[in-house]
Amino acid sequence: MDIPAKLASLGLVLPPAAKPIASYVPAVRAGNLIYVSGQLPWRDGKLLAVGKVPSAISIELAQQAAAQCAVLGLSAAGGLLNGDWDQLLGVVRVGVFVQSDDTFSEQSKVANGASDLLQQVMGEAGRHSRAAVGVNALPLNSAVEVEFVLAVR
Repeated sequence: MDIPAKLASLGLVLPPAAKPIASYVPAVRAGNLIYVSGQLPWRDGKLLAVGKVPSAISIELAQQAAAQCAVLGLSAAGGLLNGDWDQLLGVVRVGVFVQSDDTFSEQSKVANGASDLLQQVMGEAGRHSRAAVGVNALPLNSAVEVEFVLAVR
């Protein structure tokens, strides 16, 4: 599986893994699983979406932010794989946290940004179980945060 090439075909670049903003590591391998810490939607050194959905951030922008989180999650995993993408079998689970207005109940639409990107990049291997959760606040006022569990050889 050539993740960087597939992302490039979609007009996306696999950036270096985001540096942690607190006391944790970007990803940990345990046996045949990689647990990727929650990713914020960084692009060019700035958060792509800040604030609550949908009052401050549209659903569409939040979906784009979730997709960017997915790209960064792949980057974090790639660091543990030393660029050997053939070890990656697929996505097991995705957890999406959406900083939501009190009455917002369409977190699943926002989460589709990450899910759809993973399936575009990985095909069937990108299909996964998922949780989409509305929260009151996220680190750095980010609109979304996405975590991953990946299966590897």
